[in-house]
This record gives sequence, C-alpha cells and structure tokens, in this order.
Amino acid sequence: MRLTILHTNDVHSNFENFAKIVTMIKERRDDNTLILDDGDFADFKRIELHGTRGKAALELLEYAGYDAYTIGNNELFCGVDITRYMASATKLPMISSNLYGLDQQALEEVKKSVIINKQGLRILIIGASPDLGPFNKLSGFTITDYMTAIAQELNSNRGQYDISILLSHLGMEKDQKIAEQLDDIDIIIGGHAHILMQEPITVNNTLIFTAGCYGQHLGYLSLEVEDQKVTIISGETIDISQCVPDEGTLQILKENKEKAIEVLSEPLYELSKDLWHDVVEENPMTNFLADALRDVLGCELGLINSGILNGGVRKGPITWKKLIEIAPSPLNPTRYELQGSAILEALESSLDPDICYADGKGPGFRGKYVGRLHVSNAAIVMEGRKISKVYINGEKLNPDRWYTVASSDYLQRGTAYPSLRSDKNVTYSKDYIRDTLRDYLAKEDFVEGAFHQRWQSSHLW
Repeated sequence: MRLTILHTNDVHSNFENFAKIVTMIKERRDDNTLILDDGDFADFKRIELHGTRGKAALELLEYAGYDAYTIGNNELFCGVDITRYMASATKLPMISSNLYGLDQQALEEVKKSVIINKQGLRILIIGASPDLGPFNKLSGFTITDYMTAIAQELNSNRGQYDISILLSHLGMEKDQKIAEQLDDIDIIIGGHAHILMQEPITVNNTLIFTAGCYGQHLGYLSLEVEDQKVTIISGETIDISQCVPDEGTLQILKENKEKAIEVLSEPLYELSKDLWHDVVEENPMTNFLADALRDVLGCELGLINSGILNGGVRKGPITWKKLIEIAPSPLNPTRYELQGSAILEALESSLDPDICYADGKGPGFRGKYVGRLHVSNAAIVMEGRKISKVYINGEKLNPDRWYTVASSDYLQRGTAYPSLRSDKNVTYSKDYIRDTLRDYLAKEDFVEGAFHQRWQSSHLW
C-alpha cells in the first residue's frame, strides 16, 4: 500500500504561514494520506488563543484535516487547565505518552497514543512531550521518562497495529537515541529543535524526519507499506512561501480574532499616565516593570531588559488584550543571586546599541529586540558614555558581593547578557510577566515612580 504523510512541527502560531500550508495540504492529500502535527502549533503569543482558551488553534487543525497532534512545550506553557480544556474541546486526538498531572495521575482528556486506520492499514501513533525542568510543576504537569513511556505504548498495543509512528517533540538528539534503543518504531516525526531537513535519515531501520519551524515548510513522505514493513519512496520539505493562503483558514482566524477581542477588551481599571517605551533609551514602561518585579519578589535589585516588552501603555483603560500584546512572552518573574561584577558587566554591555538591537531570540522570548537593561532600587552614574559608579540601595556596588535580583528566566539563563546567567538560589514565579503588569499597573505609586530616572549623568548626580 502507498502511504503519504504530510506533517508540520513548531508552527508557533504563525497562522498566516499555516494558511499557505493548508493550500498545499489540499493539493497533496488523498485517501491514503496521514496528516500530523508534532507540537508547538499553539503558541499563546496571539490573542486568538488567549480569547478562545486555545480552541482557535484546534479549529485550524480540524479544518485542515489533521489526524493527530502531539503536545509540545508551548501547549504546556498555557497551564494544565487550558491544556485539558483544549484536549476535551476537539475530536482531534491530542497525544502525549509521558504527560501527567502534578499528582502523577494520567490526564484523561489527553491520549497516550492512538490507532488510525487508513485503507485497512492500522497505524499506531505515539506522542512524547519535552521535560521543562522546574517549569513542569509551575505549569501543573509531571513529565515522565520518555523512553519508558514510549516502550509501554508499543507493548500495550502490540498485535493491534501494522506500523508505528512517534510524534516526538523531544529534539533530534533524543529522536536518534530512541531509534537506536527501540526497534519497533518505524517512523519518527520530530520537532522542538527547529531543524529543517532536506530528506529523512534512517537510524536502526527507523525513518526520522522534521520540517523546520514557523510554518515555513510542509513535511512530505511517500512510503510503501507491505507486510508491516515500511519502505521510503521519497521525502522532502516543501517551501510554502509562494503558496496562496487558504481562504477558509483565514476566515477561521478572522472569526476567532473577533471573538478574542470581545472577550479580552473588558477594562480592568484605568491608568492615570502614559508609560512610554523604547528599545535603547531609559523609559518609564520598563522602569515600571523593574520596580514591580523587585517588589513582588522582594529583592535588593530589579533588573530587566526593555525588549521583553513590545511597547508601552497609554493613559486610560487597561485590558487583557493590551497586556498580552505588549507582553506575549511566556516568561516568569525570577528571583536569584548575582555577583556585583556580573551585574556591572551586563550594565556596561547594555550601553552598546548593537546589543540592544540584537535579535532577542531565546527560550520563551516573543519580542523582537534584546533591549537595554533597566534597574530598580539602583542608580547608575555616567561619565559621558561610560559607567563611573553604580549604587544599589544607596550603597556603592561591591563587585565581590552577591545580590538578590528580581528579573526574568530569560535573563537568568544568560540569554543576550551572558554574565547574568546564574544557577544560585534560583526561584521561578508561577505567574508570567504580564500577570505582574496586571497586578501593579493599578498601583498609582508604582506608576508615579516609573518616571524616576535611574541612569544619570555625573554632573546631575
């Protein structure tokens, strides 16, 4: 039997690209076609997902005719309640063999695997989700050992399927390890590492293929299956940039955006002042966030980059829609300890416009630029374009002393500013940055304090 597999991974809610993918799917599919997504399809940087609790993403996949969808890390960032809602609100199987609740009980809405019949061919599809380390618990999940979980699904379904496919959102290194150690997997559709392969590879008789990221390519496999043996005929990743967007997909997006705007535009409270924002200049919007983080985490120093925010807020009503738009990144307020010398090194780097305007790409980041560092409970004295002194809580910075710092997990990992990386006494908040904004923008004293200048010329000091 001839079997075609069309697959996507790491679309990250680039739905305008996905509309082009749907056009290609409609051209390529037939009754012998299996359509799969390998996770990180639903990235909650978009209001369509926040306003529909993720259902907008499922409607797109259902409309395109997908057969199964595995749960990636971005589907976990939205929290266990939303993930469970999404899995219960669709007929499309959302699968993960190693995903459990905090009580280590199975999530009844999520399938560990599914068997799909295509023209009499029984295809076992197993999902696997990535381990997020300390963020598992914050999001309400337990992630178990992927190798054990996959082997259990193979064994429990033995005799009920003809071929097996693993939808692995684990990364290429783990995919190859799985292929080497588990003999019964015929095909691994991979993701998480954002690798664009030109053709599949074979490891221990297992085909491995992945199709890049951001909805820029559609994975295509043409296979011959006979006597439970899979033979590849051809495989490629199809560039969809020249495709015409599918009108039905665009209409679903439009309708869900309208729903989301209505849901998310309810005023929370009124803001008394404009808080403007800039990438390279000190600005009240980022000062405000630094102050709020220091207060909520109880630290000596607040330290945050302006690029974590996409803009400022105007005087008047504050809505969830606006907070999501300016702070779409699923980044957590983070408390940790840093040595004074590391703080000074980062502040000096922050004076370089090339660093501020660098691509901010990194784990969880949904902005554009890195941005300048902003501080709370600190003063930075400048001699021309150089730092002459730094004061924290009114005392001169000691390069050998360790300070408690309120920041984000983005900076704590050393992204963009390597000296800020620290594993000393790190604590992550369950909330996201936008939750801190929501709670503190209603506090007039913090709004007023945001206009206090922290970077000052020596002649004004």
